[in-house]
Amino acid sequence: MKNTVVIGAQWGDEGKAKITDLLAEQSDLIIRYQGGCNAGHTVVTHGETYKFHLIPSGILYEGKICFIGAGTVIHPESFEKEITVLKGQGVNLKGLKISPLASITLPYHIEMDGWSENNAGKGKIGTTKRGIGPTYSDKAARTVLKIQDLYSFEALNEKLDMILPLKNKTLEKAYGIEPYTKDCIISLCEKYAELFKPYVCFEWQDMLRRYSDKTILFEGAQGVMLDIDYGTYPFVTSSNPIGGGAATGSGYGPCMIHEVVGVSKAYVTRVGEGPFVTELTDDTGKKIQEIGHEYGVTTGRPRRCGWFDSVIMKYAVLVGGITKVALTKIDVFDTFDEIKICVAYKDCRNDKVYTTYPTDVFIHKYLEPVYETMPGWKTSLSDIRKYEDLPENTKKFISKVEDLIGAPIGIVSVGPDREQTITREG
Repeated sequence: MKNTVVIGAQWGDEGKAKITDLLAEQSDLIIRYQGGCNAGHTVVTHGETYKFHLIPSGILYEGKICFIGAGTVIHPESFEKEITVLKGQGVNLKGLKISPLASITLPYHIEMDGWSENNAGKGKIGTTKRGIGPTYSDKAARTVLKIQDLYSFEALNEKLDMILPLKNKTLEKAYGIEPYTKDCIISLCEKYAELFKPYVCFEWQDMLRRYSDKTILFEGAQGVMLDIDYGTYPFVTSSNPIGGGAATGSGYGPCMIHEVVGVSKAYVTRVGEGPFVTELTDDTGKKIQEIGHEYGVTTGRPRRCGWFDSVIMKYAVLVGGITKVALTKIDVFDTFDEIKICVAYKDCRNDKVYTTYPTDVFIHKYLEPVYETMPGWKTSLSDIRKYEDLPENTKKFISKVEDLIGAPIGIVSVGPDREQTITREG
């Protein structure tokens, strides 16, 4: 297998964990390169369900190294909860490693996130209120704590002397939040140091060199349409989920990336605020939501559902660097008489037709989807394991999607279990 990046090709929640899990079996090193505990991935194998937020799902395989890279932000309490649950399920965490350059989400980041979201009014983004955005903001402002700071009392003291006066002034004046004392933060950091101690990989450079001639899997969170630069800004995440993000958040340069697998549902979902041209608010949307169990792993929020959008998918192939697509949840349509695919947008103000994605999201309220209707297959796909055994109408649907997005569909998921997967050669 080639060194591969797995990314979401829509707004996240596309089933990346299952695809990562499948590819991890053939990999030696799995790297989570961006995002934080706001992500939620579910893997079902042999009837057991595992929920991941920050830890790469490849941890389910013995003998694999799972590395949480420098591009991530880590909320210690959420990390502790996640490893506790996984240990309770019998998962061996011996292969889990954390970059000392990863950033730490502190309690005030979460308070700031909640305050901002609750007081945003029309500017509400729909964040998970996990402190991810404020942590990345501090990272860009050069005022964030790194994992490595926990193990140097001198560095921690110096950084807090620089950070806290400014941060406390902001907390009090802008947010009306009680300031934090230096002793309080140091006390927290001492606990965090003990928590992370078994996993911090200070020799990460040597480790990456050792694995440079082995098979590497890069795991992203969220999706292309939530990318801070290329997504539906400002209704986006605070990092770069696109394939290129793997080269900054992992510690490896772009020459180490050979393939980018974009994971896409056979329809589209979105959690939180923001434009969504093919969104269905009728009974069809509710039917997709119920059959697909479309509720967020991290928040439990119901996901907004809509027909497959080839306009955003074609865009994702371009900016995400996608070389191959993994199409998930196609089995959700097993009982549908017909299935629609959005092939273009029409501006209801002037009848202008867009086949290329318009990045100005503030005009999206005027856009209507232009659909092409495909016949359903009216039979269960869940037990099919070979592409040639799929119903003809299913293969026509897949072929139509390939033509519209300009990328091959190499993996087809027909159910949540690891075994319910069809791999196409070539």
